[in-house]
Amino acid sequence: MATTVRRAVLTLPAAPLGPPNPLPALRPLDEVHTLDERAREGLPRDMARQIGYQPLETVLPVRILDGYGRERTPTDLDTLVLENSRLRVTVLPGLGGRIHSLFHKPTERELLYVNPVVQPADFALNGAWFSGGIEWNIGATGHTTLSCAPVHAAVVPAPDGGEMLRLWEWERLRDLPFQVDLWLPEDSDFLYVGVRVRNPHERTAPVYWWSNIAVEEGERTRVLAPADRAWLPHCLKGVGGAPIGYERTLRQVPVPEWDGADRTYPLRGEYPADYFYEVPDGARRWIASLDAAGEGLVQTSTDLLRGRKLFLWGSGRGGRRWQEWLTEPGTTGYAEIQAGLARTQLEHVPLEAGAEFAWLEAYGPLAAAPGLVHGEDWPAARGEVAERLEAALPRERVEEAYAAWRPYADTEPTESLATGSGWGALEVLRGSLKLPGTPFAESTLGEEQAPWLELLHAGALPEPRRVVPPGPTLVAPHWRDMLETAPASPLTEYHLGVAQWHAGDRAQAVRSWERGLPLAPSRWPLLRCLAVADRLAGNADRAASLYAEAFDDLCEERRDGEQWVAATAALGREAMGALLGAGRPDGARSVWGRLRSPVQERGAFRLLEAQLLLAEGDLAGARSVFDEGFEVADLREGAEILGEVWARITDEPLPERYDYRMRPEVP
Repeated sequence: MATTVRRAVLTLPAAPLGPPNPLPALRPLDEVHTLDERAREGLPRDMARQIGYQPLETVLPVRILDGYGRERTPTDLDTLVLENSRLRVTVLPGLGGRIHSLFHKPTERELLYVNPVVQPADFALNGAWFSGGIEWNIGATGHTTLSCAPVHAAVVPAPDGGEMLRLWEWERLRDLPFQVDLWLPEDSDFLYVGVRVRNPHERTAPVYWWSNIAVEEGERTRVLAPADRAWLPHCLKGVGGAPIGYERTLRQVPVPEWDGADRTYPLRGEYPADYFYEVPDGARRWIASLDAAGEGLVQTSTDLLRGRKLFLWGSGRGGRRWQEWLTEPGTTGYAEIQAGLARTQLEHVPLEAGAEFAWLEAYGPLAAAPGLVHGEDWPAARGEVAERLEAALPRERVEEAYAAWRPYADTEPTESLATGSGWGALEVLRGSLKLPGTPFAESTLGEEQAPWLELLHAGALPEPRRVVPPGPTLVAPHWRDMLETAPASPLTEYHLGVAQWHAGDRAQAVRSWERGLPLAPSRWPLLRCLAVADRLAGNADRAASLYAEAFDDLCEERRDGEQWVAATAALGREAMGALLGAGRPDGARSVWGRLRSPVQERGAFRLLEAQLLLAEGDLAGARSVFDEGFEVADLREGAEILGEVWARITDEPLPERYDYRMRPEVP
């Protein structure tokens, strides 16, 4: 059959995403993905330089997605299906353009781990993320902020005369447009994926890219790559096991055997781990996951996509609990094989002004001799996979496919299939940008972009026509410049302060927020920003007072509607945390009492209730909260808060339902 691209609908149990958190993400990201100068000593020079190159401080201007729960209902998801006689590729354009399924027809084999549910969890840089399939990670270290966001999609001509599926969007953390072209030649067993990231600005930009591929894991699943060494990130807890933070290190370990086990089998490690393979220069770039019979998926690419990685959850109780959390009990577990621009995910790669990164990936089935794949001779095992890959898809053919695709990367779409955000259209208008092949049409501009469009054209932000929480803030230098020259209304001062905060000018941000307070019809957004600034500066008591004042103001102003519920929940959660941290349980109890029952019943607030009861000296009450059971829907990957609160209540072992520990306990 000729290659076709068509729309379809897939029905899956899914938890609704909920409204975005209306509070700007001022607080810094976890430092678990950074290395200090001492830890970078002894690393290869380019790696050390890229690890220290413009790490992300916050996820501004993107909003946090934490409004989801754990209740799933059958939900119709729009899909795009790319199909030939050998493969069927199912894409979710409304969820980051993720490949949900890669089905090989001749063997009737699914090559990916396909999650039977869509359950958001707090794994993305901005919160909501879900597991399974092939995910396109762009932006900064971590899962992309586009994990649960729509992208643009359209049909474009393919190099072989057929049809190609193009996905594209504007990545807002780094202000860069990117595209992913899915090309399935007629009668091909391999899906080609052409990727391009462009820098249309007059400054160098940091770029991060990793293609994350979820694959089923079993007792005899083995991950192979052309490497004898791997870089292993490692966390060392503070002196004496005290909870004073973690020191992140990066060391090389041998492949496949390390610390008494063969780490190329995902289930032979107890705890979650990342192995970044050191693929020698000049070697073909590939990674494969093969089962007991030597069958499975292989991914390869042109040489620009340098890195290869294995992420495993491990066989321990915490890793298994996370797997259940992301899907449902009784389903097959998964590991991730990944491919990226750098050796590790701690790095960001400079992209010069006006330049682009482009490469081609290929995904398809592979069968190799199981005796060699699972033998003790590692060079023979990976040599067997390399030979079978070369026979199925020669390296030269991948280079030829890349060369054939490149002229088509600029081809304009012929039929629109899905629409992403309007942020790209706004940036194209502002910069008069020319981006062949990825049109960001003015018709995609919406309500969120409207005030910024007026700032662009009229030089001032419009005053809202009704009382609503403030919309998202744009923080790039050009928007900050416009805010600085706009009339100084309270709303402008609020947005200007957020942009200044993002730029690292915290003192000036505080001055802007303070200037906006006297005439502000809504004081709580400004008060909350000032509270965050004080809390991060170590002024815990003053921060708690500002949070209490902000929550009082919000409660007087709030209306009905989901955005007001979201604002009350978000501010109430932060306020209670600040008040408890300042040793003011009475203030936290006051906030608690003004939260509506549906909010109080959420798992995150049940945990806060237990902490409040502890602060009030009611250990039995705190214990009863745990005994009754709750689920914190947006529990952060790696979070240890459940165990820490439990340990304050009792010396009993942490119940299994609350055990998400990803590291061994430190005595």
